[in-house]
Amino acid sequence: MTALLHIHDVDVSAGDTRILHGIDLEIRAGEMHVLFGANGSGKSSLLAAIMGLPPFAVTRGEILLRGERIDILPVDERAKRGLGMAFQRPPALDGVTVQALADALGASEALKREADALDLGLGVFAGRDINAGFSGGEVKRWEILKLFLQQPTLLLFDEPESGVDLEHIASVGAAIGKLMRGGREPRSGLVITHTGFILDYIAADAGHIMADGRIIHSGEPRQLFRHIQRNGYTAPIGPAQAAAQA
Repeated sequence: MTALLHIHDVDVSAGDTRILHGIDLEIRAGEMHVLFGANGSGKSSLLAAIMGLPPFAVTRGEILLRGERIDILPVDERAKRGLGMAFQRPPALDGVTVQALADALGASEALKREADALDLGLGVFAGRDINAGFSGGEVKRWEILKLFLQQPTLLLFDEPESGVDLEHIASVGAAIGKLMRGGREPRSGLVITHTGFILDYIAADAGHIMADGRIIHSGEPRQLFRHIQRNGYTAPIGPAQAAAQA
């Protein structure tokens, strides 16, 4: 199966500050990957660079979507090619209601269909301005619902379980799974997490540990999370390295 997203030897800077160093990552069609890392390790910066959000800029390497280089494209062109992102702290859009956005996207039926599953009662919620006065949990659930309206091919999730109570993490995870299964073509996803709680509710194919702006290890996601719980955000030591240190 070919790669949907291919990140090759990418450095990312914000202004004069280099944040990410030599990032290599490949996500194939239909795969869900999880990126673990401490706060400040560069996880959100990577998602922002993939999406093309300022002030993050690719200063070396390239990002390919379906073989097409996208790191030179503006945000709207990346979205048109199938990128969609659930933000951790999205801005409020005063004067733009949830229903107005759904209508503009031609997705009113999707809004009606998916809002209840995320416990966002449509009757009142549809008339609210986007993210204006939303609770932390409502913001996160709306960000997932927004992706149902957009129907992207590559789904980017910035700490979807952060600020969500345990009752609603399950509904967020179920919605992510439904998004992954529901496209006309196989969808792929990249979830970044600090707590790892979301792993109990999604089917992840691969995991990666980020530290100091670098991906330092990749492997089976639940095994990596167990290692992180015991040893922090470090690279697991293989048998050869363990023998050398004995």
